[in-house]
Formats: sequence, structure tokens, C-alpha cells
Amino acid sequence: MANVNVRIDNEIKTNAEKVFKSLGITPTAAITLFYNQVIRTNSIPFELKADVPNKVTMDAINELDDMKKNPKNYKAYHSSTELMEDLLK
Repeated sequence: MANVNVRIDNEIKTNAEKVFKSLGITPTAAITLFYNQVIRTNSIPFELKADVPNKVTMDAINELDDMKKNPKNYKAYHSSTELMEDLLK
């Protein structure tokens, strides 16, 4: 047998152990199940995703999409000098 020592936030530990208890398993059994699934699937046994972009980022993405679809609705510049002159007006 081997020992696995991990540090984890107290609230996460407490909440997870409530779920384990409701399932009738120990934390050790849960970790063993996780390790066995890693071995069986040769991967993390759940989908890993990056955080969904926040509202500001989504607004910028949507604006860019609109600019691509409707370029005539947006002003275009032929040089950075032209852009800067317009910004400084």
C-alpha cells in the first residue's frame, strides 16, 4: 500500500466528504475510484474546460464577429497614423 498526501481547501474537503458519505464510500475509496478511472481511460475522467469568458470579453468577441459580418458599419483606417489622427480629434 502507498500513501498519497494532498493539501486541499477545507470547504472543498468537507463538501466532498458529505457526498462520499451519502454514497456510502470513504474518501480513500473515492480517491481509489478516481485513480482507477484514470488508469482505465488513460485520461482525466471528466471534461476539463477553461473558464467561460466574462461579459466584457464576450462583448468584444461579439463585436469583432459583427465587424467581420458588417464591415460597412465600422470605420476603417489605412494606417496607424490615420487612426491616431482620428483618435486625437
